[in-house]
Amino acid sequence: MKETIKKFIPAFLIGWYHFFLAFLGVLIYRFPSCLRRQAKKIKVIGITGTKGKSTVVELASRILENAGYKVASLSSIKFKIGEKEWPNKLKMTMPGRMKVQRFLREAVNSNCQYAILEVTSEGILQHRHQFIDFNVVVFTNLSPEHIERHGSFENYRKAKGKLFKACKKVHILNLDDENVNYFLQFKAEKKFGFTSTSIKELPTGLNFEIEDIKFELNLLGQFNVYNALAAICIGLSQGIDLETCKSSLERIKGIPGRMEEVISQPFKVIVDYAHTPDSLESVYKTLSDSKLICVLGAAGGGRDKWKRPKMGEIASKYCQKIILTNEDPYDESPLKILEDIEKGFPQTLEYEKILDRREAIKKALSLAKKDDTIIITGKGCEPWMCVAGGKKIPWDDRQVVKEEFEKL
Repeated sequence: MKETIKKFIPAFLIGWYHFFLAFLGVLIYRFPSCLRRQAKKIKVIGITGTKGKSTVVELASRILENAGYKVASLSSIKFKIGEKEWPNKLKMTMPGRMKVQRFLREAVNSNCQYAILEVTSEGILQHRHQFIDFNVVVFTNLSPEHIERHGSFENYRKAKGKLFKACKKVHILNLDDENVNYFLQFKAEKKFGFTSTSIKELPTGLNFEIEDIKFELNLLGQFNVYNALAAICIGLSQGIDLETCKSSLERIKGIPGRMEEVISQPFKVIVDYAHTPDSLESVYKTLSDSKLICVLGAAGGGRDKWKRPKMGEIASKYCQKIILTNEDPYDESPLKILEDIEKGFPQTLEYEKILDRREAIKKALSLAKKDDTIIITGKGCEPWMCVAGGKKIPWDDRQVVKEEFEKL
């Protein structure tokens, strides 16, 4: 249906088509986030950036819930309204306009005081953020992604900026990101900024301090300090004290599909969603104290082909053994995707290429010795593998790891 519409609507009218759908959605669901139009009030928080959005949604939700608020959240991991939650099986980080407005209406009807949403650049291009009255917007970071879709990095950044232009209330910004000045130009009633503090990385997590209050997180990777700081700023912007933020975050044992330790002994197996060069390098750096066996692929469908050789280059720098495999090929040739990754390898590099992802994981498990680390990237906790003809195959890296580990 969507492809048929695109064929018959001129390109310059596509934007208006998406805008009309957004307006229709907000009409059908009766302006759920517009405080002026309803007795029940809900504050909407939007998280945007290249990396960390889902984690910030999870962390901020816990802080608000621990402070006594009823919270709805929508991320690439799951949907949640109060105590009710269900996995996001749409293979879309930010759902379409009707689904977003219906979600907000259900959150309002369930008496949620907050709704936290991931907001993507694609969602902004398609006006999925329109007619949502954002109370808080958060900028996590920015690095090249979706360049083919936007035409340039500058256009990608402009798309993210539209969210900050639309929200005049509270802006929360990563002051350590080189693009922060672009986002600082947008006007807001209040602005909060965060920057890295003294960080101590431990095998089991992260320690850092804010105003002499020590935070001890059960999360791996220095990048998660930034995610935690973004969530803390959300709490502070809503009048929640640091002690409540601390107790909320320290209870969290992990985020599904984000540096998730699936097997602990005799070697570790970690599954992570990393699918950009920056995120891949951050993950590998975090785990580089042990011998790394990497299971690596890249998404098809014409998505950011430029990054494939770069990902191969990064893997060859950090990983002692590399197994290239299928990820989400869509209608693109899986072998061609792997060939693109190989272009980033040194000519002398030894690696394996196993197209079947289950077999690749099985091979990685067979190669691992005591104290080694297997890192499987690209899909995280996604429930599908997207292949040719628009088909979705049920899939979960974590479950496959457990099944194949039991067979060893």
